[in-house]
Amino acid sequence: QVQLEESGGGLVQPGGSLRLSCAASGSNLRIKTMGWYRQAPGKQRELVAHINSDGDTSYGDSVKGRFTISRDNAENAVYLQMNSLEPGDTAVYTCNVAISQAMALIVHWGQGTQVTVSS
Repeated sequence: QVQLEESGGGLVQPGGSLRLSCAASGSNLRIKTMGWYRQAPGKQRELVAHINSDGDTSYGDSVKGRFTISRDNAENAVYLQMNSLEPGDTAVYTCNVAISQAMALIVHWGQGTQVTVSS
């Protein structure tokens, strides 16, 4: 049983920063890719950032240069440092982890954490 625990969301003023964390728990985890997605009210879910097991990263165009994704393989955790936050970043942010299980790649999702950027 894989569980993802997210933390770090909240209310922040424009221009501020937040750091999201997501830790995976379970037995013998073989985590391949980790990432963050977000969904704002009335909009489709979109990729925020993604990091593979080699540490290669990719970002959504709207967050490039402002957000940084990182991972700690020893802790089975992924982080999202968000700087220069804008009202348009307001959304529910959800952690996504792909784990190799029984010759298949299984994607697991967190519960989501609310990020609100407002003055």
